[in-house]
Amino acid sequence: QVQLVESGGGLVQAGDSLRLSCAASGRTFSTSVMGWFRQAPGKEREFVAAISWSGAITYYADSVKGRFTISRDNSKYTLSLQMNSLKPEDTAAYYCAADRYNRRWYERPVSAYEYAGWGQGTQVTVSS
Repeated sequence: QVQLVESGGGLVQAGDSLRLSCAASGRTFSTSVMGWFRQAPGKEREFVAAISWSGAITYYADSVKGRFTISRDNSKYTLSLQMNSLKPEDTAAYYCAADRYNRRWYERPVSAYEYAGWGQGTQVTVSS
């Protein structure tokens, strides 16, 4: 089982950039799909981005496509999310998670139910 710790959140203005990091421990990190999700108060957890085990394949929610970039460094057990052109609607707690079944990739990895090992989250607040 992978243990995950997110960091890098903060308070920024609309149009700014922020880079989130997720530190992982556990052997399965480097062989699993990894994902970023977010959850705003009163809303369900929402898919943001996912990346295959090697980093060769990425998948994004339409709302962040072209602004956010997911990446990973398996040698450092680190997952990242570069967020550019931030908008107030990006305000949420951001979470990283690993594929529950240790798959290397699969089509449309967007369901939170397919993930496990959730971290504690890091808060991103974007002011207008």
